[in-house]
Amino acid sequence: MLKYPEIDPVAVALGPLKVRWYGLMYLLGFVAAWWLGRRRAASKGWTAQQVDDMIFFVAVGVIAGGRIGSKLFYDFASFSADPLSLFRIWEGGMSFHGGLLGVLIAMWFFGRSRGMTFFQVTDFLAPLVPIGLGAGRIGNFINGELWGKPTDLAIGFQVNGEVRHASQLYEALLEGVVLFAILWWFSARPRPRMAVSGLFLLGYGVFRFAVEFVRLPDSHIGYLAGGWLTLGQVLTIPMIVFGSLLIWLAYRRPEFEERAAI
Repeated sequence: MLKYPEIDPVAVALGPLKVRWYGLMYLLGFVAAWWLGRRRAASKGWTAQQVDDMIFFVAVGVIAGGRIGSKLFYDFASFSADPLSLFRIWEGGMSFHGGLLGVLIAMWFFGRSRGMTFFQVTDFLAPLVPIGLGAGRIGNFINGELWGKPTDLAIGFQVNGEVRHASQLYEALLEGVVLFAILWWFSARPRPRMAVSGLFLLGYGVFRFAVEFVRLPDSHIGYLAGGWLTLGQVLTIPMIVFGSLLIWLAYRRPEFEERAAI
């Protein structure tokens, strides 16, 4: 059994200004994506300026989509009662699935403005994302939120008198480190268009679906069916299906010249 260290969620306090670790994790994710994108830009036919612009679009999509998704998917009752709560971002509340939709919309606008196809952009972006996902889950751990079910395993953390799964760290490992390693390796060589994007959706979907079995659902939502099915799993199923479909379509194409130098 491990003892939760009770980390102060505020990293730096300068008078009324408070810089939280969770916000710094988002910043780390954007910086990591920018650095990795710059590192691969030339070999994939991108310019440094295109990478810089793409990361700006990504940041807008993540923040706007994540916030809207959090309210619509997980807290619609309070949103409908107080729509202005959407803009009180200091109160917390971000959704991965909402952020994903926000990024997809942003990448469509970015690609259209730069003369690129949608999947040309997402295939380049996909391997850059997992580090940010992992950092975000570490931010959840620092905040002491999104704990898992009680466990008697030695890797469990004692929280408020109970030993629980550190589901945040499980996701940081799987969705961050493992998914990054898979995508970085897979995208190092030319692949059919859509294959890298499909592998990201499939990989994240499988990892998230699995961790949801030990992660507690939001208390105001609970389980949706069978005493085990969560909203996170329901929202993740389309990712698994669509990701598998993209990979199948990518490798079904006979024209190897359509393979992207991602």
